[in-house]
Amino acid sequence: MKRLTLIGIVLLVLGVLALAYQGINYTHREKVLDIGPIHATAEKHERIPLPPVVGGLAMAGGIVLLIMGARQKA
Repeated sequence: MKRLTLIGIVLLVLGVLALAYQGINYTHREKVLDIGPIHATAEKHERIPLPPVVGGLAMAGGIVLLIMGARQKA
């Protein structure tokens, strides 16, 4: 498979996923209390939003690379 075609497919899939999920969720633990042998932690849920423009640009770039890969001579 041609390199441009492969990169185009990856970008296209990432663009579709970015449009579908519109963000990345993650959880991290934060120390709340630490007094001697007593330890308390809290889980915080955070989200990194991805604007739809990012997914659209990734999809457009993937399509362009697919077309360029198809036109390229072997």
